[in-house]
Amino acid sequence: MIALAPISDKDEITRLFLENGLEFSEISGCVKAKCGEEVLGFCLYNLDENGITIYKIVPGNDLILADGILRSTLHVAAERSIMNAFYSGEDTESICDKLDFIVDREEKRLNINKLFESCCSCRKNG
Repeated sequence: MIALAPISDKDEITRLFLENGLEFSEISGCVKAKCGEEVLGFCLYNLDENGITIYKIVPGNDLILADGILRSTLHVAAERSIMNAFYSGEDTESICDKLDFIVDREEKRLNINKLFESCCSCRKNG
Protein backbone atom coordinates (compact mmCIF):
# COMPACT_ATOMS: atom_id res chain seq x y z
CA MET A 1 0.00 0.00 0.00
CA ILE A 2 1.27 3.47 -0.90
CA ALA A 3 1.45 6.00 1.93
CA LEU A 4 1.81 9.72 1.29
CA ALA A 5 2.80 12.03 4.15
CA PRO A 6 4.84 15.09 4.99
CA ILE A 7 8.20 14.32 6.56
CA SER A 8 9.34 16.17 9.65
CA ASP A 9 13.08 15.40 9.67
CA LYS A 10 14.66 18.79 8.78
CA ASP A 11 18.02 17.13 8.02
CA GLU A 12 16.38 14.88 5.43
CA ILE A 13 14.44 17.80 3.94
CA THR A 14 17.64 19.88 3.76
CA ARG A 15 19.48 17.00 2.05
CA LEU A 16 16.71 16.54 -0.55
CA PHE A 17 16.61 20.28 -1.30
CA LEU A 18 20.40 20.43 -1.72
CA GLU A 19 20.54 17.23 -3.81
CA ASN A 20 17.99 18.81 -6.17
CA GLY A 21 19.82 22.12 -6.49
CA LEU A 22 17.32 24.02 -4.32
CA GLU A 23 17.88 26.35 -1.40
CA PHE A 24 16.52 25.11 1.92
CA SER A 25 14.84 27.52 4.36
CA GLU A 26 12.80 27.25 7.53
CA ILE A 27 9.61 27.17 5.44
CA SER A 28 10.80 24.27 3.28
CA GLY A 29 9.02 20.94 3.39
CA CYS A 30 8.65 17.59 1.69
CA VAL A 31 5.87 15.08 1.11
CA LYS A 32 7.03 11.52 0.41
CA ALA A 33 5.29 8.62 -1.26
CA LYS A 34 6.37 5.27 0.18
CA CYS A 35 5.43 1.63 -0.17
CA GLY A 36 6.70 0.03 3.00
CA GLU A 37 10.25 1.36 3.28
CA GLU A 38 10.67 1.97 -0.46
CA VAL A 39 10.50 5.65 -1.45
CA LEU A 40 8.45 5.97 -4.65
CA GLY A 41 8.59 9.74 -4.99
CA PHE A 42 8.44 13.10 -3.28
CA CYS A 43 7.53 16.75 -3.61
CA LEU A 44 9.66 19.64 -2.37
CA TYR A 45 7.92 22.88 -1.45
CA ASN A 46 7.98 26.07 0.59
CA LEU A 47 4.93 26.94 2.68
CA ASP A 48 4.13 30.14 4.56
CA GLU A 49 1.02 32.17 5.35
CA ASN A 50 0.97 33.60 1.80
CA GLY A 51 0.92 30.29 -0.03
CA ILE A 52 2.69 27.13 -1.08
CA THR A 53 5.25 26.96 -3.87
CA ILE A 54 5.96 23.59 -5.46
CA TYR A 55 9.60 23.25 -6.58
CA LYS A 56 10.07 19.61 -7.50
CA ILE A 57 7.86 16.57 -8.09
CA VAL A 58 9.55 13.17 -8.43
CA PRO A 59 8.87 11.05 -10.42
CA GLY A 60 7.88 13.19 -13.34
CA ASN A 61 7.24 10.31 -15.72
CA ASP A 62 4.53 8.54 -13.68
CA LEU A 63 1.63 10.96 -13.92
CA ILE A 64 -0.73 9.00 -11.70
CA LEU A 65 1.83 8.90 -8.88
CA ALA A 66 2.80 12.55 -9.53
CA ASP A 67 -0.89 13.50 -9.31
CA GLY A 68 -1.22 11.83 -5.91
CA ILE A 69 1.99 13.41 -4.63
CA LEU A 70 0.95 16.87 -5.84
CA ARG A 71 -2.54 16.53 -4.33
CA SER A 72 -1.07 15.36 -1.01
CA THR A 73 1.30 18.31 -0.99
CA LEU A 74 -1.44 20.82 -1.77
CA HIS A 75 -3.50 19.22 0.98
CA VAL A 76 -0.76 20.19 3.47
CA ALA A 77 -1.47 23.85 2.59
CA ALA A 78 -5.25 23.45 2.51
CA GLU A 79 -5.19 21.92 6.01
CA ARG A 80 -3.74 25.23 7.19
CA SER A 81 -6.40 27.23 5.24
CA ILE A 82 -3.74 28.34 2.74
CA MET A 83 -5.34 28.29 -0.69
CA ASN A 84 -2.70 30.11 -2.77
CA ALA A 85 -0.58 27.61 -4.69
CA PHE A 86 2.27 28.27 -7.11
CA TYR A 87 4.97 26.35 -8.94
CA SER A 88 8.56 27.05 -9.89
CA GLY A 89 10.77 25.51 -12.56
CA GLU A 90 10.28 24.13 -16.05
CA ASP A 91 10.08 20.47 -15.00
CA THR A 92 7.46 21.27 -12.38
CA GLU A 93 5.53 23.39 -14.88
CA SER A 94 5.51 20.51 -17.35
CA ILE A 95 4.14 18.05 -14.79
CA CYS A 96 1.55 20.50 -13.46
CA ASP A 97 0.47 21.27 -17.03
CA LYS A 98 0.05 17.60 -17.90
CA LEU A 99 -2.01 17.15 -14.73
CA ASP A 100 -4.06 20.22 -15.70
CA PHE A 101 -3.39 22.09 -12.43
CA ILE A 102 -2.14 25.37 -13.95
CA VAL A 103 -4.63 28.25 -13.92
CA ASP A 104 -2.26 31.17 -14.63
CA ARG A 105 1.11 30.74 -16.31
CA GLU A 106 2.16 34.35 -15.78
CA GLU A 107 1.61 34.12 -12.01
CA LYS A 108 2.68 30.45 -12.01
CA ARG A 109 -0.53 29.76 -10.08
CA LEU A 110 -1.97 26.30 -9.48
CA ASN A 111 -5.62 25.40 -9.00
CA ILE A 112 -5.66 24.12 -5.42
CA ASN A 113 -9.43 23.64 -5.73
CA LYS A 114 -8.69 20.53 -7.82
CA LEU A 115 -8.22 18.83 -4.46
CA PHE A 116 -11.98 18.71 -4.29
CA GLU A 117 -12.36 17.16 -7.76
CA SER A 118 -11.65 13.66 -9.05
CA CYS A 119 -8.09 12.43 -9.18
CA CYS A 120 -5.74 12.46 -12.15
CA SER A 121 -7.44 14.67 -14.65
CA CYS A 122 -4.36 14.34 -16.82
CA ARG A 123 -4.52 16.12 -20.15
CA LYS A 124 -5.02 13.66 -22.97
CA ASN A 125 -2.52 15.50 -25.20
CA GLY A 126 0.22 15.60 -22.51
